[in-house]
Amino acid sequence: MSAYRVYNVEAGFPGLDEARRQVITEIRRAQKEGVRVLKVIHGYGSSGKGGTLAAGLRKSFALRKQEGVIKDFVPGDNFSIFNPVVLALMDAVPELRQDPDLEQTNLGVTLLWLK
Repeated sequence: MSAYRVYNVEAGFPGLDEARRQVITEIRRAQKEGVRVLKVIHGYGSSGKGGTLAAGLRKSFALRKQEGVIKDFVPGDNFSIFNPVVLALMDAVPELRQDPDLEQTNLGVTLLWLK
């Protein structure tokens, strides 16, 4: 079983409320299966300014962190070896070093550090 999983919530084109429900369900499933890092693909929006899904889910991730549901999260634009949280994540899950979004400033993804 891998400690790292990718979940594409954007694929089904859900609204924000449905996307939040889907991600929470996936977080719970991943935690039960021993996943330590869940990479959520939410897209960035077609306007180039950040869509409702990206902004809303990132706010939701901040709340999940405050509630203690997740340990931390890293927006794709901060997924860099110069970020101390990313370094800690890579120590916990070495396969993250091979992720194609590392150092790519991908605004359409967020990594969740699960408990």
